[in-house]
Amino acid sequence: MIFRIDKRLAFPDPRLGNPDGLFAVGGDLSTDRLILAYSNGIFPWYAFRWADEIHWYCPMDRFVIFPEEIHVSHSMRTLMNKGLYTVTINRDFHSVITACGQLRIGKAGAWLGKDMTEAYEELHRQGFAASVEVWDGDRLAGGLYGVCLGRCFFGESMFSLVPSASKLALIHLARYMAEHGGAMIDCQFETPHLKSMGGRHISYDEYMRIVRG
Repeated sequence: MIFRIDKRLAFPDPRLGNPDGLFAVGGDLSTDRLILAYSNGIFPWYAFRWADEIHWYCPMDRFVIFPEEIHVSHSMRTLMNKGLYTVTINRDFHSVITACGQLRIGKAGAWLGKDMTEAYEELHRQGFAASVEVWDGDRLAGGLYGVCLGRCFFGESMFSLVPSASKLALIHLARYMAEHGGAMIDCQFETPHLKSMGGRHISYDEYMRIVRG
């Protein structure tokens, strides 16, 4: 079932949505609505070129990484030991989200249009979104960004301009969270890349217990 959202700051029960997680359309990308959404495991995702309304997803099967379970392969350890790159947090959110959008802008399903980008930049300005940057000298070589609420990080997108830069960003994020009491990195959907780094499936109910914990 797909619900239509109006101007009220509320969401219907996502358990009634489609198997792929889509359960609502409409609404807006205001900071208050986005915080409410992520607090309930909901995120916007839509191809801005053809969709005239925001699509809201909340899969009942969640793919996550627990920070202490991050898998660092031998090849990644070797890369990290070489010290070729510097990793920072929140040094350049704008450049990270811009790079994520530009690398996909030519694809039909590109979702990081002007409205989405501005919404997440506002979240960042208000302290609810963060980035991890990988630097090759003064050049941004990769990174990721997502939403931060409580002890959870809700990953949105990542990019690499050199091999394994996004993996390096994710490892840095997981280790930082493990050291500072972080509970979970939400990956939204499974990919081979994320599964190889320790991602696993949990139920929506378990997911929400962690988010609310």
